[in-house]
Order: sequence, then structure tokens, then C-alpha cells
Amino acid sequence: MGKVYAIVNQKGGVGKTTSVINLSAYLASNNRRVLVVDMDPQSNATSGLGVDKNNVAFSTYDLLLGGVQFADVMINHTEMGIHLLPANPALSGAEVELVNELAREYRLQKALQPHYDSYDYILIDCPPSLSLLTINALTAARDGVLIPVQCEYLALEGLSQLVQTIELVKRYLNPTLEIRGLVMTMYDSRTNLSRQVVEEVRRFFPGRVFRTIIPRNIRLSEAPSFGQPINLYAPSSSGAVAYQVLTTELLKGDGFPIKRTPAG
Repeated sequence: MGKVYAIVNQKGGVGKTTSVINLSAYLASNNRRVLVVDMDPQSNATSGLGVDKNNVAFSTYDLLLGGVQFADVMINHTEMGIHLLPANPALSGAEVELVNELAREYRLQKALQPHYDSYDYILIDCPPSLSLLTINALTAARDGVLIPVQCEYLALEGLSQLVQTIELVKRYLNPTLEIRGLVMTMYDSRTNLSRQVVEEVRRFFPGRVFRTIIPRNIRLSEAPSFGQPINLYAPSSSGAVAYQVLTTELLKGDGFPIKRTPAG
């Protein structure tokens, strides 16, 4: 059975989209069938996978508003072995247009549900806010959420609100919703602060923080501007190695076999 995860944190700049792009790439390289769903009007996951957000025929906006089918929106990225439901800036208007619609929280789930088991992984990139778009993603996330957390001051700020939102969605909209794991990102081994933040998050979320830590790495920052995941842009970089190891940890935890290939 395929896994459906929302990648969420209402705090921006924590490595959320970077994690979506690079996890999807390494999952695909492990012969997993992967779908990326871009639910962020900024469309960074779309651009980061090399797709021009201003030149897509249909987007997740059209999928939420109805009138188009999944197949009309889906882009088959053959080079990366990834399927993509792209976003464009029009998605920012979806919340206003859906505000008076019945079952508005279930629009994404309704569109994705027939395809859940066509993929090993569906990764939903959420906007950096607890909006109706995020609620749609959480409702559709059959198997839970991945939460990137930046190794910086006030890393836990806002997490309590996010956890509360997850619990509310679980209670009223998606009873299977769980926190699959927290991913520590932008770790700087030269600072005591990064180490302290990791310890603090692990203390607050015992047993739910991935062992793999993503370092602060310039190659990870550069790759999206070239429309490439890190395994194509700089496969031997420390960021690439970290995401490959994180992918292995995720696959093992989910019970999938691992493709044994050296980093790079």
C-alpha cells in the first residue's frame, strides 16, 4: 500500500520544499513510484523540479476547483521518474473561491484518493501557513505528516500550534493522520545552537525525530534555481548524502526495500 504524506510547517524557510524535491528524487531512484503534489501558490516545488509554473496547462488550482481530471493536471517527469501535480500563482485564489463550498476541506482528497495506490509515495508540499490549502493537504495525507524543523533559534515556535491543528484535523476530518516524523534541517555542526535545538526537539517529540540530520549546504540552496534535485545537481555534496540517508531511513521505516547504490 502506498504512503501519502503531507510535508508541512507554517514557518517559512525551514527546508520544506527542499525536502519534498529531494526525497521524491531519491525515492524515485530507489525504484519507487512517486507523485509530488504542489499545494503552495509560490510553486517552488514545481519550479524546483524544472517545470515552468507560468506555462502549465492546468494546476492544482484547477484540480481543487473541479472541471479537470487528475490526468489533465499530472506531468510525467521522465528524466527524474517523478509524476507532478504542479501549482501556479492562481492557487492563491482557491481559498476565496472555496470558502462557501460544501466539503471544501476534502477537495484534494477526493481528487487523489482514486490514485493513492498507483504510487508508492505521494508527497504533498504545503504552503507556509495553516490555511485551507494546508487543511486540504492534511485531510488527504492518509499516512501522516513530515515536519521539517530548522536548527535555529525559536525552532519550536509555532510547532505547538501545528500539532494542535494536526490533532483537530485528525479528530474531525482525517482519523488516520499522525506525525510520521520531524526532519531537522539546516544544521550547522560548528555551532552549539544547532546541537541544542536538535536535543530540544528530540526532548519534546521523543521517538518521532528522524536520526538523519540535513546540514546547511550551499548546493542544496543552489539546486532549485537550476530546476534539479540535489542528486542530479551535486550528487556528492553533503546535502545529497544526507537526503539519500534520510530516504533510506524513511523507506526502512515504511517497510520498503532499499536500492544499494553509493552516494553520487
